[in-house]
Amino acid sequence: MIAERIRTIAGAAVIYDAGRYGECDPRWFDASYYLEHGARVHSTTGRGGVLMLDHEDETWVLRHYHRGGLVARFVYDHYLWMGLARSRAFREWRLLAYLRDRDLPAPRPIAARVARQGPLYQADIVTGLIAGTRPLSSFLRDGNVANEQWIGIGAMLREFHGEGVDHPDLTAHNILLGTEARVFLVDFDNARLRAPGRWAQAGLERLERSLRKVALETGTQFDELAWRLLCSGYEGR
Repeated sequence: MIAERIRTIAGAAVIYDAGRYGECDPRWFDASYYLEHGARVHSTTGRGGVLMLDHEDETWVLRHYHRGGLVARFVYDHYLWMGLARSRAFREWRLLAYLRDRDLPAPRPIAARVARQGPLYQADIVTGLIAGTRPLSSFLRDGNVANEQWIGIGAMLREFHGEGVDHPDLTAHNILLGTEARVFLVDFDNARLRAPGRWAQAGLERLERSLRKVALETGTQFDELAWRLLCSGYEGR
């Protein structure tokens, strides 16, 4: 079980897994510290990028929360303060802790930080890297997604939807494929737990659009058989 602890460090509220990591070090959120110690910069397809740093026997991923869409032209990385529990970083960290405690294939939450500045705040989150994986979009570009992997993707999504997890950004970039047909889901910013509803089907439809878009952009093929296999995995067939 993940042991949640909240502390104030250097004027910012920090939530972290005290059971696994003991005490939180403010350098965990310091991008310059990561870069000085050989961090790898990884550009993402979404907002901004992440820093990856080997930490003892793990690899940590530091992500700063950035705005997306048109609003990012005016407000880069500040959010309206509506209370600590409603901050993006604390909500994502707690959701990841919930998922990990239920053995769902999601990143391990390590720590998150929220720094308030009057009516606004900035935030960061540190998670564990899922080693030995690549995004589904990368496999699509190579044209080598096996039938068993499509079925596994559907089964993985069924697991999350069965727990009521509404992931608002189900795309080919946020599904990771690993060895031994293992499938993971990442980037839970703004995800939430919900009662059963139309949102699950809407998520599948968003994923289908993403798969077709990646195939179109890369000149590869995403055929009806692949989608039928994914759906069969989702339906447990």
